[in-house]
Amino acid sequence: MTTFQGGRPGLAAAVALCLLLAGCSGGAGGHSAPSTSPGVTSPPAASTGMATRQGAGRICGRAAKPPATWAHVIWIWMENHDYTSVVGNPRAPYENNALIGGCGLATNYHNITHPSLPNYLAATSGDPQVDSDCQPSACATTAPSLFGQLRAAGRTWRAYQESMPGNCAAHDAGAYAARHNPPVYYTPIAADCARWDQPMGSTSGGNLLGDLHAGALPDFAFITPNLCDDTHDCPVRTGDDWLANWIPKITTSPAYRSGSTVVLLTWDEGGSGGTHDCARDTSTPGCQVATIVIAPTTRPGTRSGALFNHYSLLKTTEQLLGLPATLGSAADPTTASMRTAFNL
Repeated sequence: MTTFQGGRPGLAAAVALCLLLAGCSGGAGGHSAPSTSPGVTSPPAASTGMATRQGAGRICGRAAKPPATWAHVIWIWMENHDYTSVVGNPRAPYENNALIGGCGLATNYHNITHPSLPNYLAATSGDPQVDSDCQPSACATTAPSLFGQLRAAGRTWRAYQESMPGNCAAHDAGAYAARHNPPVYYTPIAADCARWDQPMGSTSGGNLLGDLHAGALPDFAFITPNLCDDTHDCPVRTGDDWLANWIPKITTSPAYRSGSTVVLLTWDEGGSGGTHDCARDTSTPGCQVATIVIAPTTRPGTRSGALFNHYSLLKTTEQLLGLPATLGSAADPTTASMRTAFNL
């Protein structure tokens, strides 16, 4: 991955101003030394400095201590690219310079299997449930899910689906793929799906932007770009541009500025295929995907080489929202949580 070197002119003045505004890592609520957590490293200061000058360095690392329970967790799912197709790719400048350089990266994170749908279901229920990209009409499931778990705990969720023609659409339509929208598969939450699984809208208007502006985000949000913007059918740069347009909408929202929101960005599976047993496969490229952690308490440039997978994503989210980690493989003691590694 490229290391960016920052210029030095005016550094003393910049540091003085930053300290005056309590915005530097040595100020109140900041960090004065690199992380020493097992499996976690931080990049050279110059790399973090580049991200800061690009306006993303203070997305993360603005607070030292995470809350016991977070108010909001947001997942964003991209499609079909190995870890090395994203990390270090010059066609993904926003992901690498702003998000990876300015927030946190899991460097040993794995999808569960192939193809897409089993990964979406595994991450939301703790089990792949199916082994193909079948439509909801063919393979709906009664399995417990994160969505049902939230509802039972009196918490709220929304799925924001780009290009979906209407609420809880259980069929493909243009650039919308039902297999990338897990709530439509879980029959126990059908009533909630009809209300809470919504067309996303655009950066100029619609359900997600409206909820961000109104301070009306649910406790858990599942965001799915369409088949082009998630890079399933379009180049990596298209997805990078989409993220560069949407992530700032999230990180400048009242929910994120309040210090109570975590954003977890991942890919469903590696694009080069391979084994169907990927959760702990550290040798097959198609089993490793990039996962980026964006949170006020994650130090810019944090890296963790701990073994994580989509079950870890589920376990971590249950913990962040104060839910018991009881769903499928998320309840397995050998499934690692991401909380400590990224100071969540």
